[in-house]
Amino acid sequence: MGRISKTNEVVFCEAAKKFRQRDILERSVVDRESGCWLWQAAISRNGYARIDIDNVAWYAHRLAYEVFKEPIPKHLEIDHLCRVRHCVNPEHLEAVTAKENSRRGDTGLHNKAKTHCPRGHEYSGENLHINSKGERLCRACNRIRVRKYKGKRLY
Repeated sequence: MGRISKTNEVVFCEAAKKFRQRDILERSVVDRESGCWLWQAAISRNGYARIDIDNVAWYAHRLAYEVFKEPIPKHLEIDHLCRVRHCVNPEHLEAVTAKENSRRGDTGLHNKAKTHCPRGHEYSGENLHINSKGERLCRACNRIRVRKYKGKRLY
């Protein structure tokens, strides 16, 4: 069996041509509450709908987007607006940049919920520094790192 691929544009378009709207509808069930089309066939380990075409595994939400909407631009990826990874409803899918998809998702939520650094210092007030990447840093730990670094330097 092949591997899941999202980058080989020519091969992907050929796979999408073999896949029809009916193929997607037959393999999904509509959740009346959310409107999600929940994929009933194979699901990948990371929770995404998957389909094998010509012995190559494809993400079904990407195929659904191409079949119902338009080709996915090379520099974009598909975001699930509903946050349900095995949903293949094209109205719940949007082509966005990787940065935007990451910003919208739950990536880093566990870090945002942290109130203290790994050494136990609180992330607040004068002890909190937010760097240019938007990351929260502990000033107390940074002072420890700087002292340690300066102590190791040879003058």
